[in-house]
Amino acid sequence: MNTNVILHASLLLLGTFLASISQVMLKKAARKEYDSPLQEYLNPLVITAYVIFVGTTLLGILAYRGIPLSMGPILEATSYFYVTFFGVRIFGETMTKQKWIALGCILLGIFVYSLGV
Repeated sequence: MNTNVILHASLLLLGTFLASISQVMLKKAARKEYDSPLQEYLNPLVITAYVIFVGTTLLGILAYRGIPLSMGPILEATSYFYVTFFGVRIFGETMTKQKWIALGCILLGIFVYSLGV
C-alpha cells in the first residue's frame, strides 16, 4: 500500500473517530431536560456536534479521493468499536455476549478484507 493510500485512509479513520465523538455529544444532549424544543437543538453541545459532523463529511470527501471505494465501508466499520467503547466508558452500558460476538465478526471482516488488499 503506498503512502498516499495510507494518508487518505488515516483521514477516513480520523473522520470516523470524530463522528463517534459527535454521536456521544448528541446522546449526552438528548439525556438533558430543556425548557423548550428550540433549546434542544440550539445549545452549544448539539451545535458543536453538528459542526463536527460537517467536518467529518469533508474528511470523508478528501479520503475517498485517495482510497479505493471498496475500502471506505471497511474503515468506517471501526466506528462500532469507538461507539461501543464510549458507550461502556461514558454511559455505563454493559457488554453482552451478543455484543462481543458482533464486534468479533466486525473485526474478522476487517481482517479478511485487509488480507486481500
